[in-house]
Amino acid sequence: MKFACCSRTGARVASTRRFDRRTLLRGAAAAGAAAAAPSIAGCGDNDDALTFFFQAKPDEAKVRLEIIDEFRKLHPDIKIRTQMSGPDPQTQILTYCAGGKCPDVLMSWDLSYSFLAERGIFENLDTILDKDPVYAAELKQDSSMPLYNTFRYKNAQHALPEQWAGIFLYYNRKLFADAKLAPPPTRWEDAWSFDEFLGAAQALTKCDSSGDVIQWGFVDPWTVYYSASCFGMNNGIEWFTPSVDPTRTNIDNDAFIEGVQFYTDLSTKHRVMPTIEFQQSLSSSDMFAQGKAAMALSGHWMYSTYAGQEDLDFDVTVLPVGPRGTAARSDIGTTGLSIAADSPRKEQAWEFVKFATGPVGQAVIAKSGLFVPALKSALGSDGFAQAHAKVHNLEVFHGGDHANNLPVTPAWPRVDAVIQQGYDHVFRGAASAEWFKHGLARQINDLLEAQ
Repeated sequence: MKFACCSRTGARVASTRRFDRRTLLRGAAAAGAAAAAPSIAGCGDNDDALTFFFQAKPDEAKVRLEIIDEFRKLHPDIKIRTQMSGPDPQTQILTYCAGGKCPDVLMSWDLSYSFLAERGIFENLDTILDKDPVYAAELKQDSSMPLYNTFRYKNAQHALPEQWAGIFLYYNRKLFADAKLAPPPTRWEDAWSFDEFLGAAQALTKCDSSGDVIQWGFVDPWTVYYSASCFGMNNGIEWFTPSVDPTRTNIDNDAFIEGVQFYTDLSTKHRVMPTIEFQQSLSSSDMFAQGKAAMALSGHWMYSTYAGQEDLDFDVTVLPVGPRGTAARSDIGTTGLSIAADSPRKEQAWEFVKFATGPVGQAVIAKSGLFVPALKSALGSDGFAQAHAKVHNLEVFHGGDHANNLPVTPAWPRVDAVIQQGYDHVFRGAASAEWFKHGLARQINDLLEAQ
């Protein structure tokens, strides 16, 4: 390729207003056009079954069912009905709750839960944890606090994390050895520099005699403008301040701009990564899986795919650090479990949430190999290590303690659209990242102020 969650009593979420059908449906409209939701027999019926709403691919759904099976062994008196999400879970939740059929336990996403929290959907878990201070203390001690605090919005804990879904780098060990390159770092504390990363990517990029790339040094199967922002954060500045319920963005900060520009230059200047146009027309993850790219930026969700490639000798490493950075950082991508504020089965819901996000449920997640558990005890377990036999650098999967939040704000859908358009302007070479200073930051800050 040429460069070219039995009583209906209990404290509510921080917001004291009671949500009603009109308020929720307005929220659903703001979230997007209502999508047709998959029908679940008996959803919201007046029986004693606990409803658990989640979104998952088939292999991920299997792990959720394994957790439910383990829970039933300890709580055979609690029935659980699973309720699978469609492609737009936020609108789906708003529609269900507006109709008085809000699921008891809800899967929550770091980038979207605050919108639902503002509408009083979630129970404040602080009121439950305060009744069990011993467990609450043990949970915090075993937790990655950056992940835990991601679901703390406006002085209330709206969910407990169940996994970390941040990013890191996969690399091909054979290709590194063939290029006589030393293996990259094995821990977040021992990060490599931007220059070292670039040098490796250059040495690993191969062209044929006609100038076509036959092996890329680096590819990015993730969302490129999130990736670029992670490079900005790895140059010593967070993307938004504060990261939860932010009041301003830092994309106009010189350090952040330099990090984004470095990422952009990987394709437009150094030509060690396909251009944005090329990445939209080909599968970067397939290129890494086939040995046609030496490094790929992605998350744990790709592990099972790469592990299934018999001829792929790979490991994981950390993101590089820029000249203004002090330590390697990933992003906090996480899902958690929440309890509906109007659930008539809060006690049963808490038992399930406590189980799934606690040591036993986390052990099931660890053994599955499909997720990175949120608890440190599960991360250090034999089950987790055995599920990742192909990886030597297991400490890279402890990235939740070495991560910055992507912004947690109800305004995110609008902010995200502006960011995507603005970054695309830079990625396509229409301007340098310095352009962020000329209106884009102000436009984002106005959206944050208006939310």
